[in-house]
Amino acid sequence: MHTPHTPLLRYGWDEHAERGYAPHAAAGFRPARILRVDRGGRCLAATGDGTVRADTGPVSGTDPTAQPCTGDWAVLADGPTGPLVHALLPRRTAFLRSTSSKRSDGQVLAANVDVAIIAVSLAAELDLGRLERFAALAWASGAQPLLALTKADLVPDVTHLYADAAAAVPGVDVLTLSAVAGTGTAELAQRLRGRTGVLLGVSGAGKSTLVNALLGEEASAVRATRDRDGKGRHTTTHRELFPLPGGGVLIDTPGLRGVGLWDADAGVEQAFTDVEALAARCRFPDCGHRSEPGCAVLAALADGSLPHRRWESYGKLQRESARLAARTDARLRAEHRKEFKRRQQEGRHAMERKRGRLR
Repeated sequence: MHTPHTPLLRYGWDEHAERGYAPHAAAGFRPARILRVDRGGRCLAATGDGTVRADTGPVSGTDPTAQPCTGDWAVLADGPTGPLVHALLPRRTAFLRSTSSKRSDGQVLAANVDVAIIAVSLAAELDLGRLERFAALAWASGAQPLLALTKADLVPDVTHLYADAAAAVPGVDVLTLSAVAGTGTAELAQRLRGRTGVLLGVSGAGKSTLVNALLGEEASAVRATRDRDGKGRHTTTHRELFPLPGGGVLIDTPGLRGVGLWDADAGVEQAFTDVEALAARCRFPDCGHRSEPGCAVLAALADGSLPHRRWESYGKLQRESARLAARTDARLRAEHRKEFKRRQQEGRHAMERKRGRLR
């Protein structure tokens, strides 16, 4: 049955969005999906009547993780200068990273994502540590990771590269693709049908070429990678959501130079299920995996079934996550102390004014 929201089906409108919008329906607001957030507090949003430009407005206060982002479902109101984002609907999932290794602020890269596609170029040297980091963040987001090994046409034999990459992301499906040759893109499009995907990876991974192949048109600019190191330049400068011809939507993102963890403890555990399973078999529940007898981790390292590189990567991500959590707790405590002192000062001033009136 046709409803006012039927045009939004191509942008991913579903029962979750319908439930989130219900409390706002009676107030006369209209639902929209944010396709792109531009500088200056403006965004491009899809509504039942087409796409509009809207002011993002102060809907999230000072919390950077609550700022409107690509993939958000929102309700629009009529502002003094045009459409205004009045509120964001509850997110099903959110892909977050820390904004800096020296800070404890988070940044949302994409919201309401079902599939996190990690694009890795086979034409460049595999960085398994970065791949594990992307997988941890993808698992932490609540989305299903999917590894896309791109530029397969540039490699004579992908067998060993495929095996190495798959071993680094247990539980994650791996696709081998060549947007130029047209192999693998049909299967990827099928996996995105009726779902929201986000495309992640470093510059030169072939993301823009893959987006164009899935859309069947030149929606993203493409530049050649440098021959000397296989790296590319940033061709995508912002995150943008595109509806796919066969159904589903895809969020393209700029190349990520850094992907710091953010509230990713569960994601790290999911990305290293093999290590977690070994640790669970240790003789002692509090095993430190250093010299304890009956340590299954040390045994696996000794016989080679657990690569030292993977064990070190696991420890690195765990320590990073713990440090970020500690900094976040410290920042929250500092903010609470600041607020407490402000209220104390206001109380003292109020008491002094009261005493002045009583004299």
